[in-house]
Amino acid sequence: MADASVAVGWCTPSQASTATDALLDDILAGSTVAVPPLWPYEVANALLVLRRRKKLHLDDYSEARMLLDRLRISVDQDSPRLAATRIADLAMEHQLTVYDAAYLELAVRKQIPLASRDQGLNRAAKRLAVTLLL
Repeated sequence: MADASVAVGWCTPSQASTATDALLDDILAGSTVAVPPLWPYEVANALLVLRRRKKLHLDDYSEARMLLDRLRISVDQDSPRLAATRIADLAMEHQLTVYDAAYLELAVRKQIPLASRDQGLNRAAKRLAVTLLL
């Protein structure tokens, strides 16, 4: 699983790293990424903000959108019903936003590794023994 911060790294060289590039290579080779339903909105908004701030050229913005459209993304359908319960509880317990806790809850429930550049989310994941990819 990769949160929006990692997906932005796939689309913008200034946000990329060796680790984000390697994860993208795995996905392009056929791996599937599980994400909560908010992921497409977070990623689309982040790219739009970068474009509006002129930190992403129009051609790069278009390429990023095409890249994301090609990826094998599995949107978890159980997350919305857990938002006010398990996800909110994780957010409270680990001082996270509900948005970040949605990634953590999915990683815990599905027992899948998490890729995030968010330090708070990564600290919470470590406390819950979630494998980190970055």
